[in-house]
Amino acid sequence: MSEHDTMKSDLDNPNDLDAPGDLDAPGSLDTPGSLDTPGSLDTPGGLDIPGGLDILGYLNAPLEFFQTGGAFMYPILIIFSLGLAISIERYIKLTYERAINRNMWNKLQPVLADADFYAAREIVANDDRSTIAKLIGMALERQGVVRRREDIEIAMEESMMEIIPQLEKRTPYIGLFSNICTLLGLLGTIMGLIAAFTAVANANPAEKADLLSASISVAMNTTAFGLMAGIPLLIFHAFLTSRTGEIVDGLEMASVKTLNVISSATRRPSDDSFTDITITNLAAEEVVKSMSKVTDEPSAADISDEGSADVDEAEKSD
Repeated sequence: MSEHDTMKSDLDNPNDLDAPGDLDAPGSLDTPGSLDTPGSLDTPGGLDIPGGLDILGYLNAPLEFFQTGGAFMYPILIIFSLGLAISIERYIKLTYERAINRNMWNKLQPVLADADFYAAREIVANDDRSTIAKLIGMALERQGVVRRREDIEIAMEESMMEIIPQLEKRTPYIGLFSNICTLLGLLGTIMGLIAAFTAVANANPAEKADLLSASISVAMNTTAFGLMAGIPLLIFHAFLTSRTGEIVDGLEMASVKTLNVISSATRRPSDDSFTDITITNLAAEEVVKSMSKVTDEPSAADISDEGSADVDEAEKSD
């Protein structure tokens, strides 16, 4: 076989370079699994993930809304922050106050029901945090000193006058801040509209409509933000006012019950015995009055005494 025939047989051999397993075989650069396979940069999961970059747009929307609102957005934000801080502080305070008052009353109620005022004084003396302890402690201090119900009631009312302002402290500011936020939003809108109409007056007639609509849209941001700040503060104010009223009602209930127990304990032992003593005193007074109506005629003993006195005087004169 010549050299030419040998080269021809090699090229026509099925196992040559073009056979499966060569560069064009599966698994080569042109086959699936190469750079053009799923998972590459052009496939889902790469840099072009739907919604991947839109998150930044959602995060920037509130910031753009605040920035385009104008200068009045800053005082609204500051006032809203103050109102929110006061609301949180008042909520924590009132919730704590209601819890400790309930625990204290659960301790005092059975002791007062047994009229054990000494034990009640010890319980109150060991607690200086709850307002109900201060209120009932004021009544227990008067329990052994005065007898009239009015005196103890006046002392408890004095204590209530000191407690209620502490419960209502700073709560009215929340409603005030709510109104201020709303009014500042309206004022910012008015000022924005004035600036918008002033700019439109000097603008190109072809651009007036677009400029006016854009300016009005920006001016409305302050009103929207003022309402978004004012409405929650108004809700917080109503909730805290209701919570304060519940605590005050509980204190009044406890004061009335304590006052009734003290009044029952300091009352005279028995109304029947008091009535008997009164009747006895009246009968004695009637006896004294009847004795005073006896005739003024002298008795035999008085006459004998007068006669002996006359005889003595006569002897002395002789």
